[in-house]
Amino acid sequence: MNQLRKATAEGTANCKGRFANAVADGHFRQSQGLWMSSIGLGSYLGNPDERTDEAYRNAVIRAVELGCNVFDTAANYRFQRSERCIGDALAELFSQGKASRDEIIVATKGGYIPFDTVAPRNRQEAMDYLEETFVKPGVCAREDFVDGSHCMTPRYLEHQLNQSQRNLKLECIDVYYIHNPESQFAEVSREEFYKRLRAAFEFLESAVEAGKISVYGAATWNGYRAPSNSPKALSLEHVVSTAREVAGDGHHFRVAQLPFNLAMVEAFTNVNQTLNGESVTFLEAAAGLGITVMSSASILQSRLSSGLPPTVGEAFPGLRSDAQRAIQFTRSTPGIEVALVGMSNLAHVEENLEVAKLPPASMEEYLKLFSRG
Repeated sequence: MNQLRKATAEGTANCKGRFANAVADGHFRQSQGLWMSSIGLGSYLGNPDERTDEAYRNAVIRAVELGCNVFDTAANYRFQRSERCIGDALAELFSQGKASRDEIIVATKGGYIPFDTVAPRNRQEAMDYLEETFVKPGVCAREDFVDGSHCMTPRYLEHQLNQSQRNLKLECIDVYYIHNPESQFAEVSREEFYKRLRAAFEFLESAVEAGKISVYGAATWNGYRAPSNSPKALSLEHVVSTAREVAGDGHHFRVAQLPFNLAMVEAFTNVNQTLNGESVTFLEAAAGLGITVMSSASILQSRLSSGLPPTVGEAFPGLRSDAQRAIQFTRSTPGIEVALVGMSNLAHVEENLEVAKLPPASMEEYLKLFSRG
């Protein structure tokens, strides 16, 4: 296999080496055999228009120039436009020799109906899209969609993966997530959920074997943060055991995503998971199971970019803005490898990636923030 088709150990090490004098120790972290930047670019927010498209393309290029090599998106973000913007920007960088494919880690997600380019104008137009795109071609049946919006059948995921490959202009996607699988609990039992999850994992293992993805995971909003007795709760141990049922210890379920920030600290503080019969936090469970964690919403969609209490500045000195302090908090959390931050503005890219010039906070500095309440 041509190793330039995907991120590799050698390629990401070369990327790390190129920025040795530009970023601090601890900005690049080794996980799953790859060197990942501690700050990744997310692409959820923004209007579905050409102006925002251009802003994202410029942001991706500038982020790579400043030492970011992790890019996160999803098929449904901005109606497939975010995937396409990242694909266009990376293709430009690769063609100009400013970056190599094996240096860059790209993650995307499938599960929600993505629509195409623009939002449907009304419910009927949405139903027509579903019918023409998925039902008539035999990709899935209407009843496969939970709440009319979420599906994770093997054929649907295959369709979405193929579309994401085209959008991103990539032969191999480094991380492929099932997007918010806990959405299925709205209509199905836990027994049925894990039956569906197993079928999805069987497909994703076949996609790894075919060289279309490197690893897979589950990107959640509520599932990993919810109390263990919540109807929305996901047990990471059970999810991983499902992957083991499919592919043994060599399974490729290797990455998890959940929101983590100054306002949403459940992954670090809440004992809502189990590991070998012991009650643990999510981050402890992930570490014990060999799962890489990437955090979403590191500045909570800009809501943590201003107005933070003075104690945060005292805990994380040397930073010039609350956005930087919020990023420093998340990237310094033990067990989180990558803090994803939405960035479609050049000024924000430059501000956010200034944080890479500082090492992560020490455990003493980090825990002071909790002791201060």
